Amino acid sequence: MPRYSDEILEQVKSRNDIVDVISQYIALKRSGRNYFGVCPFHNEKTPSLSVSPDRQIFKCFGCGVGGNVFQFVSKIENLSFGETVELLAERASIELPKLGSEDEKTSILKSKVYSVNEEAAKFFHENLYKNTSKDAQEYVKKRKLDNNTLKAFMIGYAEDNNSLLEHLKQKGFKEEEMRASGLIGKSNDGRLYDKFRGRLMFPIQDVRGKVIAFGGRVLIPEDERKKIEETGKKMPKYINSPEDIVYSKGRNLFGLNVAKKANNGMMKRILVVEGYMDAISLYKCGITNVVASLGTALTDAQARLLRKNAEQVILGYDADGAGQNAIIRAMDILKNMGVDIRVLQISGAKDPDEFVVKYGSERFKKCMDESISLVEFKAKVLKKSLNTENVNDRIKFLNELAKILSEVDNTMERELYIERIAKAYSVSKEAIFAEVNKLLYKNSNVSMKTLDSSKAKLKPIKDLNKEDNSSKSSGARKISESTINREKMLIYLLMNNPKESYERIKKAVSIDDIQDETNKLIVTKIYEKDAESIDPDSAMNWFEDEEVINYLSGILMQDFEINEKQDIDKAIEDIEKTFVKESKLARRDEIILLLEDKENLSEDEYKKLENELNDIIIELAKMR
Repeated sequence: MPRYSDEILEQVKSRNDIVDVISQYIALKRSGRNYFGVCPFHNEKTPSLSVSPDRQIFKCFGCGVGGNVFQFVSKIENLSFGETVELLAERASIELPKLGSEDEKTSILKSKVYSVNEEAAKFFHENLYKNTSKDAQEYVKKRKLDNNTLKAFMIGYAEDNNSLLEHLKQKGFKEEEMRASGLIGKSNDGRLYDKFRGRLMFPIQDVRGKVIAFGGRVLIPEDERKKIEETGKKMPKYINSPEDIVYSKGRNLFGLNVAKKANNGMMKRILVVEGYMDAISLYKCGITNVVASLGTALTDAQARLLRKNAEQVILGYDADGAGQNAIIRAMDILKNMGVDIRVLQISGAKDPDEFVVKYGSERFKKCMDESISLVEFKAKVLKKSLNTENVNDRIKFLNELAKILSEVDNTMERELYIERIAKAYSVSKEAIFAEVNKLLYKNSNVSMKTLDSSKAKLKPIKDLNKEDNSSKSSGARKISESTINREKMLIYLLMNNPKESYERIKKAVSIDDIQDETNKLIVTKIYEKDAESIDPDSAMNWFEDEEVINYLSGILMQDFEINEKQDIDKAIEDIEKTFVKESKLARRDEIILLLEDKENLSEDEYKKLENELNDIIIELAKMR
């Protein structure tokens, strides 16, 4: 079987959204955060196959099959894993490397480019604090960026010379590696040079914190910059790294790694802004759940990152025409992924950066709380484009408004919007209802088959997973359902929570404490990883056994109802206490058996065991 690198597999998987792929084979209908459909792997009438866009995994709670996009396609097309990778790569227009020396060379070069970028980020950051970096220091001071913010984003300064080139040479990097990073260029006469010169530097990091690119802001005053450009010399305010072997701007979000770290990986909502300085300025003021799109056109890949890391996305693009157009494009992408979208409304400033400087963080947070919905934003944009005092425009406004409202699936939500919009724009509520109902009636007759299937009752996920409550690999030893469920929750927490949770559980629970053999296999694999490298989306690729993959997908799709940070802390605390208690109970029973065999114990051994037993009984009494 061909063996592709983890990076190649991740690229193929990330370019094949599991909802899109499975939708090519079966009809899926959204219910809550997931999609449901009739499982193609066994006979059924009621949809029991659940697809998670967040996890990028599927699970059938009827026949038990599950996994990621590779497992689904492999099973439905009856292909080997290698053939599946090739099929999905072709679907996403990805050219797979020829396995062998070239693949190895590419992998090595990628690793070197990451190292070059990391070294450059440190070099630029240290430069910022040198006596020779007055211009950069003055700019930082003017923007009121404190030391914590500078360090969080690794902000630095590129001198107006070839100092980075010389530094990288001293560190032993080769020309190919330096040029592949996009930091070093080569002139027509063959000389190497620094591409970023005399600029404040913003390292761009992926969600894991790896430096993948850079943005650089010119430091000379705006009027001087324009005069220079009038002479024919180009001097853009910002320049950015080109896309290269490790960087694709459409697949990353500036500041996501910082936002996740600042919020312990738990973000109910994310604010998306346009530029680096917007994100940095807001972070400095205590608004830490903020990221910037690397260019205003939000991509599907960026939308998936947002969907994965928060339940609600607030779009905070600039108030100019380009910013508003970007909001409309982004809304369509996010809506298709089932994201709860809100649009930030600010006045008295052209962008979030300017607003927070003028009015402070508390007022900005209030604006975030009062962000308007997708429907309300579309109504607002529509109103601006029409003169509703004019009869024809008023009719057009009503018709277009009805189309927007008819797209809202939830009946109660739609009625609330109708009441709110009717009041806000002085339009008859009854007139809006009449137009919306016309559209809904028209759409309802398109496919009666679709309408009937939509009435299929779906069981809640937490009830559907009952067939997994005892692992097939547990052997003859009987293990209680509560023990297996507790071990499943332990795996769920290990896979889905930040480093502090991982370290706490690993300290409290040893491999030997896990009773179920399948659970033990999974926990062993998790414990072999470090906390930073645990990614639920890729966990299926850790195993080759189909039964283990099916079992793990069921755990990841199960609803343990632990969403809030306090719920997570409580769940971990319960696991810690329970496993400690069970460990002591097991030792108590072991000592009792040993004491029964008194003839084979010396007096000293007997006494020690007796004392240990008394201590354990006292400790267990305290734990009740």
